[in-house]
Formats: sequence, C-alpha cells, structure tokens
Amino acid sequence: MAVSSRLGALRSQLQEFSVLLVSSLTNIRYLSGFTGSAGLLAVGPDKALLVTDGRYETQAAEQLTASGAPVELEVAGVAGQRQALARFVDDLGCRRMGLEAGNVTWARLKAFQEEWFPGVELVPSEGCVEALRARKDPGELDRMGEAARIADAALAKLLPRLGEGLSEASFGRLLDFEMRELGASEPSFETIVASGPNAAKPHHRPGGRTIEAGEAVVVDFGARFDGYCSDMTRTVWASKPPADAEMRRAISVVAQAQSAGVEAVRAGVCAADVDRVCRDVIADAGFAERFVHSTGHGVGLDIHEAPSVAAASGDTLEAGHVVTVEPGVYIPGVGGVRIEDTVVVTEDGCRPLTLSPKESI
Repeated sequence: MAVSSRLGALRSQLQEFSVLLVSSLTNIRYLSGFTGSAGLLAVGPDKALLVTDGRYETQAAEQLTASGAPVELEVAGVAGQRQALARFVDDLGCRRMGLEAGNVTWARLKAFQEEWFPGVELVPSEGCVEALRARKDPGELDRMGEAARIADAALAKLLPRLGEGLSEASFGRLLDFEMRELGASEPSFETIVASGPNAAKPHHRPGGRTIEAGEAVVVDFGARFDGYCSDMTRTVWASKPPADAEMRRAISVVAQAQSAGVEAVRAGVCAADVDRVCRDVIADAGFAERFVHSTGHGVGLDIHEAPSVAAASGDTLEAGHVVTVEPGVYIPGVGGVRIEDTVVVTEDGCRPLTLSPKESI
C-alpha cells in the first residue's frame, strides 16, 4: 500500500494550524502503518513524530520501516511522550494545534491544555484524515476484496447447515469461526443472525432461538483481513420459502430496491440519490414506513466510515470510494429482509466486492 505518500496528502489540508495531533488509532495506522493500541502521532509541515510506550518498541520500528512512512519514533512512558511532543511543537514554533475533535475526551483535552501543551492554542479538527481514507488505493482494495472473498466462502460452506435446527447464536459462531479458518483476523463487527420475528430488528443480537424451516433469516456479517473490512447481508431460509405472503413480497421488493441502488452508484452521483432510488422502490410497494435505516455507508479500516449513503448525506461519490448498498423492510412481529453488497465506486458504475448469490436460498 502507498502509505508513505499519505502524510504529504494530509499536510496539504493543514491550513488552520501548523501541527495536527492524531489520536485516533485507526488514523495513526492509516498514516504510518503502526497498529499498536496506544500512541499519538504529531504531523507538522515537514516532519512527523509517533510516540508510544515500551510494549511497542520493536513493533513500531518494524512497522514504520515496512510502511516507508517518514515518521520519527519516540518510545517512552507518559512523561517521556509528553516531553517529546512538547519538544516537537516547540521546535516548529507551533502556536496553534489541531486535535481530532471526535476522538478527544473532555478529560484528555483538559490534560493537553494544562499539562502537555500549555501556551499552545488547541483547536478542533474534523475529517482531515477521514477524507483521505474515503478513497481507497489499489492495495486497500486488494485487502477488502480478500475480506469479501473470505466472507463469501464462509457463507457458501455453512448455508446447508441452516436446516439442521441450529440456533441463531450457533450459526453466527460457526460463521465467525469459518471466516477465521479462511484467513480473517476477526469478524468486521458482531455477526447478526436474525430469524423469524427477530429479523424485524435490523441490529438483532443472535440468541438461543432455533432457526425454523420456512422463515426468513437475515445474516449480516463481514470479515477483517489485514485491517480492512467487508460487509454483506443475505436474507435466506432453511428448507422452504417463507409461508407468509407479505414476507415473500417484501423479499422481492428489497431485491429490486437493492439492484436499483447498485445500478445508481457511480462517480459524480450524490450519495443521497442512491438512497432515494432504493427508498422509492420500497415506497412504491407500500413499505415506505418499514425501511427504517439509511441505505449504506463507507467501509474500510472501520466498518462504518465516509461517505454516508443516506437521505441527508451531502457526500458525492468518487471513484475509489467503497460503500454498501443495503435497503431493508422490517415488519414487526412477522420478520424482515435486508440485502447488502459492498461495492467499489468507478467512473462509470461500480464493482461489487461481495459476490454471494442474492437469490434467497
């Protein structure tokens, strides 16, 4: 991956302050390659400094070397890290520093103001690194493609077991295990397996309910490979299609809406328009009030990141964005349907990463 060029791209955005203190571990990983659980990255006009503790002395040095990111490293306790960052700021003559507003607690802000950087004006910054992360480079797309391939293979292997009388939780555990066996480091998020009436809850947590023949089962899951996520939902059933006529119609409508949404994705399209396309299909079928969430979201190092594919989104899709398209219909007391793919935005459309059949099984 082209990690070494990312700091330069970030610096072009540092106009309101001379140093950005990156505290999000995901953003630190993106900019430097460091994957530890503790650290801060200060990015100035022509140099950068990563501070972390002794647990990561060897790991940090190896990862910075491997990534090629031009980052200095200081390994020390909290006091030593504070001193190293203070020197970094003083050497640059920094009087105005940006903090990642969404990742700094009130207590940490107070400590930064009073102990770490007294005399430096600390200002909130939002979305500087996240804007860069939204467009994936070829190395990132390769990793996300592998994460999707793992998820596809795991589902294909386990679908025949839906008819064995497993519980939701048991099927979810099997899916998680199989993804790890196929090379995933972990699931992208807590796997959702929602059967029968539970499928009417978009984020149902799988439990002991037995999956019965003739009911819809929403399976929403993903794999994480080398840090990058996939995300996919399929609505399936065991042994025979649902007996409920409204559920069968909902499955057909959601499939049409998801297909229309994927067809609408391309560079230059407003993300809100993709949401509208899906929502219109569902509304025309009389299920408008039963589509209760946005159509999608960006995927990458985080399972939810920019851009947003929602009615209120102001984002415009660009080539290299990776987003989900996942309309759904949820009928309380009866069941629910969701179909989701992760797709790469291209100049003339999109390329799906998740390839599992969408015909309900």
